[in-house]
Amino acid sequence: MAALISRVGKKLRRIIQRPGSVELTRYEALLPAVEKLEPELEKLSDAELTERAGELREKLKDTAFGDDQLIEVCALGREAARRALGERAFDVQVLGTMGLLTKHVVQMETGEGKTLAGALAAAGYAIRGKRVHVVTVNDYLARRDAEWMGPVYALLGVSVGWVEPAHSREERREAYAKDVTYGAVAEIGFDVLRDRLVTSVDDLVQPAPEVAIVDEADSVLVDEARVPLVMAGSIDHTDADEEVAKVVRRLRLNLHYETDSEGRNAWLTDAGASVVAKSLGLEVDDLYGETASDRLPAVNVALHAHALLTRDVDYLVRDGKVQLINAARGRVAELQRWPDGLQAAVEAKEQVTATDRGEILDSITVQALLARYPEVAGMTGTAVAVAEQLREFYELEVAVIPPNTPNIREDFEDRVFASPSQKLRAIEEEIRTVHETGRPILVGTQDVAESEELAEKLAKVDLECVVLNARNDAEEAAIIAEAGKKGAVTVSTQMAGRGTDIRLGGTDGATRDEVVELGGLHVIGTARYPSSRLDGQLRGRSGRQGDPGSAIFFASLNDELVLSNAPDVPEGIVDDEETGEIKDPAALRQLNHAQRVAEGVDLEIHRNTWRYTRLIERQRRDLLVHRDKVLRTAYAAEQLEKAHPEKFAELKEKLDDQEKLEQMCREVLLFHVDQLWSDHLAYLTDVRESIHLRALARETPLDEFHRAAIPEFHKIIAEADSRAAKTLEEAELTDEGIDLGEAGVRRANTTWTYLVHDNPFDSDFEQTIKKVRSMIKRK
Repeated sequence: MAALISRVGKKLRRIIQRPGSVELTRYEALLPAVEKLEPELEKLSDAELTERAGELREKLKDTAFGDDQLIEVCALGREAARRALGERAFDVQVLGTMGLLTKHVVQMETGEGKTLAGALAAAGYAIRGKRVHVVTVNDYLARRDAEWMGPVYALLGVSVGWVEPAHSREERREAYAKDVTYGAVAEIGFDVLRDRLVTSVDDLVQPAPEVAIVDEADSVLVDEARVPLVMAGSIDHTDADEEVAKVVRRLRLNLHYETDSEGRNAWLTDAGASVVAKSLGLEVDDLYGETASDRLPAVNVALHAHALLTRDVDYLVRDGKVQLINAARGRVAELQRWPDGLQAAVEAKEQVTATDRGEILDSITVQALLARYPEVAGMTGTAVAVAEQLREFYELEVAVIPPNTPNIREDFEDRVFASPSQKLRAIEEEIRTVHETGRPILVGTQDVAESEELAEKLAKVDLECVVLNARNDAEEAAIIAEAGKKGAVTVSTQMAGRGTDIRLGGTDGATRDEVVELGGLHVIGTARYPSSRLDGQLRGRSGRQGDPGSAIFFASLNDELVLSNAPDVPEGIVDDEETGEIKDPAALRQLNHAQRVAEGVDLEIHRNTWRYTRLIERQRRDLLVHRDKVLRTAYAAEQLEKAHPEKFAELKEKLDDQEKLEQMCREVLLFHVDQLWSDHLAYLTDVRESIHLRALARETPLDEFHRAAIPEFHKIIAEADSRAAKTLEEAELTDEGIDLGEAGVRRANTTWTYLVHDNPFDSDFEQTIKKVRSMIKRK
């Protein structure tokens, strides 16, 4: 009877507390069988254990996991971890491994051992004959986890490697040839883009994608899903319109321009349009007419940079360069930039040297990158909050793994204040009071500017703290690891340092018992994040593996979250005259409402962006099939022979080598295919920027985008064949065949990769309507 009540209780908890999670009963029923195998495996020597894994590999090759196979894989993995790391995987880690092996996103709380569970699952897929990529959020974690888990893989007869920016092409090829390859999502994506531009099969570094296990899955699959990774070639150097930047710099909010409540759009007022037009030597009507068509976009972009992007919040200026701050992690987004016009506008605003723009050769969103894998699984501490997105965009379900030790962290109710200044005073008092007890404190701020402001205020009252933000991101893992020391005060921007545990007493555990006695790590949030998931991630820093701890968030009804998403605060809410604190439950309801609105907006932006990029990815996939045929067959030579048989025969005679002939023809045709795709991307960018104006009198923007994009794409293959034929026809033949440089077949001599911080479709239509209304008023 007690067992029945327990099972019913578990199911009720899943229904009430864990929407979107899968039933774990099947996996839980296998745990006793996994444990039963332990004595048998313990008797094996290391060589015999490896041999046993090899025998299973032969049985499992290219077949799905049945219960018996899951049991043996998990038992072998548990034994390998015990020998290699001195750690016997807990039952919850085995459950996590099973969830990953059956293509779920597993939610495991901070400190519950996701890294080991992921490694055992990767080894399981490899034993099944699959090549596995373990996708991480940064290069540090990729190398750390590959090296850390290496001995476990070795005992199971599984090879492991990793890729990082410093690796050569040969080192990358060697890493990808391993059974399991760790890599940051951007690094793996950039290798995909590089492979898409090779002219010889020998230059490819990545094999066909098979399995991806995504670490910090919510961050990669949701927060960065629509981030385009870009491959560019050095073509030219683009400067922003300096004259426009100087004009816009003089404009004032509410006089010359206005912004929407969300802070995503800005537009000129009549007075602003008059000032801008006069400063540029134009009439106001001309600014919006054909004669100044190149100036209006420059004005709009410069206004966006001036009005909507804030230094030390959205970006840093460091070493004479503008560097973006990752909104989800609160640290510098390495190699990330805005679309070129906006990037140049911000550089002009800050009066730093403009970066090379180049020509975009190819791009891929993170979401499309992961969609290439036939099998995807993931792990994170906060998956349930994004279960809807994971199901909608990836067809993935969430498996919530219970903690090995019950979580005893105390989560206090948010404290809400009338103004940010009153809130900040309360935060300072909270830090001072808790610090006097000796408990370690972790403070999560919203941005760099806030973290440094708080640190300065604490310093004035002799409270030393370590600031972890986008300015010192290289040291983040070491700093966050020591945040559990007695008396430590760590101020961190959002979720910097994810993937690194905070151990009570510090990494050496010297003061652990004392810190436990004091109550563990105390986490303070200086404001609610736009997503409840990010709130949960910050809270989850405390209370790892049954440790004591506590968490509290401070908020204000004038925080950016409320002002942008729910500014109409109900009347009658009264604050304390002395402290400004609001006890009325209506304030907390307003805060929750604002957060739900922000989450809804973000989801709709994701959906809208994917509707556009999905067509581009489908077109790229179709073109890649054709490109692969050109790369691997004699298609190019056959086409050129048909087009100009006499010239082809002459070329064949001069080369007198069939392989060289085919390769030369291949390089010519691939050049034109790649160039036309690059031109197509540029065309789609132009369409994207004007689509809402073009759609006003017709149908929806998406329909107009498709109407423009599809016919142009269908011209590419035939046009590439035609251009290649013309190249052969006009080429001067030498003893070496065609002088490709003289024939105009010149690939970019310098290429580089970066990510684009881009949200092109969030509310452009709304912005267009506002602009049109403004124009009508002037008429």
